[in-house]
Amino acid sequence: MTQPTLPRYYLTPGFRPSSGCCQDVIDPATLEIVGQRVEVTETERTEVLTRVNAAQGLWKRTDAKTRAKLLHALANRIEAADFTETAILMSREMGKPYPEAIGEIANVAPIFRYYAEMARDDAGKIAGTTQIGSTQYARYEALGVSVHIMPFNFPILLMCWTVAASLAAGNGCIIKPAEATTLSTLEFMRVFDGLPADLVACLPGGAATGKALVDSPLTHAVAFTGSVAGGRAVAMAAAAQMKPAVIEAGGSDPMIIAASAPIDVAAAGAVTAAFHMSGQVCTSTERIYVVDAVHDAFVQAFVARTLALRIGNGLGHHEIGPLVSKAARDKVERLVADALAKGAKLACGGKVPPGLDTGWFYEPTILTDCTPEMDILHEEIFGPVVALCRVADFDAAIAAANDSPFGLGASIFTTALDEAIEASERLEAGMVWVNNPMIDNDALPFGGWKASGLGRELGRQGLDAFRRAKMVVMDHKPQIHDWWYPYPEAWFLDRSGDGGRKHV
Repeated sequence: MTQPTLPRYYLTPGFRPSSGCCQDVIDPATLEIVGQRVEVTETERTEVLTRVNAAQGLWKRTDAKTRAKLLHALANRIEAADFTETAILMSREMGKPYPEAIGEIANVAPIFRYYAEMARDDAGKIAGTTQIGSTQYARYEALGVSVHIMPFNFPILLMCWTVAASLAAGNGCIIKPAEATTLSTLEFMRVFDGLPADLVACLPGGAATGKALVDSPLTHAVAFTGSVAGGRAVAMAAAAQMKPAVIEAGGSDPMIIAASAPIDVAAAGAVTAAFHMSGQVCTSTERIYVVDAVHDAFVQAFVARTLALRIGNGLGHHEIGPLVSKAARDKVERLVADALAKGAKLACGGKVPPGLDTGWFYEPTILTDCTPEMDILHEEIFGPVVALCRVADFDAAIAAANDSPFGLGASIFTTALDEAIEASERLEAGMVWVNNPMIDNDALPFGGWKASGLGRELGRQGLDAFRRAKMVVMDHKPQIHDWWYPYPEAWFLDRSGDGGRKHV
């Protein structure tokens, strides 16, 4: 693969240079400078927000068929484009293996098609009337301009999940990319050139930029994906402005290995669920509860498959790339050290890979004999580490899996139908996977319970997050109704409790 030309930093729409301060973007695999990212200025931010609001005023009055046509054209543009350099750049920014980066972008176009047709098909509801001669219905309308505060791990895909829904609902969109993946996000932004001018914009910056966008009176809805602490802050700031917010705040997903689980399949699934993208996925499996009867066999198979993973630069032939930053690796090392100090056993990993001292690499790590007093069972790891706990039976596994402040996803491997159904009902999570972890579906809601978030992305609920309902009551033949002022004198004398209406 050729190395991409280092992109300049741009302020969109119009891809104009920003006068804000710049910071170097560092490749987490090599610690080389990839390029520079910018923090937009307050003046630039206000100018762009004004322009996007003006564009949205026209977009919301565009008929649904035309909006759908333009979103399908956007999907066509995405499918026809060559995103090789964007994917390489993403890998260089945050360490993701190239196949996963290009695969992420390949999953984007269908989202725009799905919401193009969903919004065209569903624009309201006619209700049964409460009065003869009156038509009563609800209609959906755009909120205005939505802010999309993005994470580094899936900077393009997760952005498009909410941007597609927001555009289909008639909104304009402001994207605040993750600092670590600003450059690849800006490269992708060129696909929006086919939409009306100024309808979608990208404003690079850090937490201060995100806060300013949430607080601004020129924005009207928020979509956030990131840490629990960040999600709480955004949710509170949005609530203070009475703005709807979709918060996806990560978690510590449990997996159950039941006594009936096919061990080879469960081990293979667990390796992917725990170590995909070096464990830097919001739905990564971080806690595994293994029923005693199959514990040793599962650990043996799980370790064997984990040791086969290749570690190195994401642009090479490796499944495991570096963590995104030194801070991320420091957290992983802290949690592993705490668990080992409290009695956990190291089945494999637990250190920086030999020969990879440069960059933020860490071996895929399996800890066994983990117990509730260990921090690793209560914090989001967000790294290539998984904690295994031996449990007596299925019921104990369910109870332990639910003993967490998080509730994003949960999974189970089992061939017993009763266990599969009970797990789907009893696991306290927004998503449950049986024998197939981490899968999503554009037509089904994605999001968590408890501290893992508010609202939903994808599916109809993902569209509803970016539109508001309006009740309309329309009498096609105007008439004076019996309940209008002034009341008949008899109503004041009536004691029946119905305002005297049955006597009128």
